[in-house]
Amino acid sequence: MDYQNFFGTQIDSLREEGRYRVFIDLERQRGRFPVATRAGQANRAVTVWCSNDYLGMGQHPAVLAAMHQAIDQCGAGAGGTRNIAGSSHFHVALERELADLHHTESALLFTSGYVSNWASLTTLASRIPGCVVFSDAGNHASMIEGIRHSRAITRIFKHNDPEDLDRLMAEYPLETPKMVVFESIYSMEGDIAPVREICDVADKHNAMTYLDEVHAVGLYGPRGGGIAEREGIMHRITVIEATLAKGYGIIGGYIAGSAAMCDFVRSFASGFIFTTALPPAIAAGAIASIRHLKTSQAERDLHQRRVAQLRAALDEVGVPHRMSDGHIVPVMVGDPDICKKISDMLLDDYAIYLQPINYPTVPRGTERLRITPSPMHSEADIAHLVQSLATVWQRFNLKRAA
Repeated sequence: MDYQNFFGTQIDSLREEGRYRVFIDLERQRGRFPVATRAGQANRAVTVWCSNDYLGMGQHPAVLAAMHQAIDQCGAGAGGTRNIAGSSHFHVALERELADLHHTESALLFTSGYVSNWASLTTLASRIPGCVVFSDAGNHASMIEGIRHSRAITRIFKHNDPEDLDRLMAEYPLETPKMVVFESIYSMEGDIAPVREICDVADKHNAMTYLDEVHAVGLYGPRGGGIAEREGIMHRITVIEATLAKGYGIIGGYIAGSAAMCDFVRSFASGFIFTTALPPAIAAGAIASIRHLKTSQAERDLHQRRVAQLRAALDEVGVPHRMSDGHIVPVMVGDPDICKKISDMLLDDYAIYLQPINYPTVPRGTERLRITPSPMHSEADIAHLVQSLATVWQRFNLKRAA
């Protein structure tokens, strides 16, 4: 087999379909978020509109100071896995902070949100005898991979549909072990799950609940505990999974729940046991970010105000976007080639960075620009973005919203 030819042919196919991904070389500037500079363009400044650092906490002075102090105190790396090299006190402190955030007995830290989902779901679904997993049709790839790897019986229920979930679960006896796996906010649509109603169905059928709050922690709830905290139902969730890489602006993933459940995953999950721990400085920065957002509502309030302002401005010019109660604003294009051309034009002509979202991240025919406003975007930034989108929409003669 000509391996290199195979690789090239596959890449050519992606290009022909308009799905080839181009990484733009950007450099974030400390203290200037959401502004970044574009390499090779005489350090031209661009405004980033698609960062998952939703609140700009990756630039917060308290976070940076904590990380600098931890580097000076501990050095760069963790030295290995926690099983072999020992647990840094910063890891222990972070897990305590996370357990406090979600009012749970315990928490367990992973190197990323992807790993925390994959490792936890694989471990739970494979080791609970006869477990049947009920997974939302819109779940993230990390959740799907974890469930697949477990080889557990899996039923897919319609997206955010408690009635369909109830129908599927009714096919199994009450004593059959079950786990309902879903997200609170879905990253590409921005919609919020009916968490309470799904918990009601799970309780009816004696099932565990596994809730992914990666796009909600830091941003929702009186202390940033996510949608479950906002709704006052954190105590009804068996496993809360989330990330430190979005609302908290750092990196890492975690689960929170009972001490027995966290210890079970810690003891059996290969994705935890055999992975080098996060550097202590990362954990220190995460602690600072979480503590700040537990007491500060200012970032959340301004964030929601900017989201509302952006949606209203898009409506005024007729640029179509998916409506939801969440903070993610998908602007719908519906064609991969045009979506990429719009992204390139916004970057080259208007100094706006918006990455195109194509298949397989979203279904074919629903290609989009995924906008994530932050508290650091100004009203002038919003006006420039919306006017630029309106101009580009006219250039491509795209359909306007009614």
